[in-house]
Amino acid sequence: MGSFVRFENVNKTYKTGDFVLHALDNISFEIEKGEVCVILGQSGAGKTTLLNILGGMDTLTSGTVTLGDKKISSFNKKELTTFRREDIGFVFQFYNLIPNLTALENVEIVTQMIKKPLPADKVLQSVGLGERLNNFPAQLSGGEQQRVAIARALAKRPKILLCDEPTGALDYETGRQILKLLQEQSRENGILVVIVTHNSALVDMADRIIRMKSGTVVSVQKNDNALSIEEIEW
Repeated sequence: MGSFVRFENVNKTYKTGDFVLHALDNISFEIEKGEVCVILGQSGAGKTTLLNILGGMDTLTSGTVTLGDKKISSFNKKELTTFRREDIGFVFQFYNLIPNLTALENVEIVTQMIKKPLPADKVLQSVGLGERLNNFPAQLSGGEQQRVAIARALAKRPKILLCDEPTGALDYETGRQILKLLQEQSRENGILVVIVTHNSALVDMADRIIRMKSGTVVSVQKNDNALSIEEIEW
């Protein structure tokens, strides 16, 4: 049995006329179940492209991507849609909540689409929003809205939680609370959490650090002494 996530010689190119952009250039790495994996790199390094391919939102040009026993890289459109819906939880920099739905309804809209979701109210309680179920997004702080977005992702019981700059729109203290929540989910529920960021301070919380530059993986480092968020200052 190999690793939980495997990228093997993955390329992603975009063609505009004669110009070819190598967004991902022959990258290979593996990630284990239940890890917090930080993908680190500056803007344009290929981090989001990688995340989109892993989440089934984009297809690759060549190579293979495997998640557990599923070969995502050979999925057709319909299979990718099912995969995104059932296996992946997404958390973005901006919360993408529906403004005229309450916190509870924002989570329920996802739980209605899948077979065995977690109860929406229970998940919201687990992220510290038990008192805010009937609030609309406009009545919530940025940190609370991001918690709703995380609850919405967790309610699916995803195999992976993919987070693209999840604290990018938050202040320092709120950002730390959100990262603590993500780390706890990984530790307590064995969810693989992948965090894409340009903030190198986050590497100390990670079990695995993948550094990217110009569409290539520069290094993959296993960190056996991952710190809890409380121990990290930046």
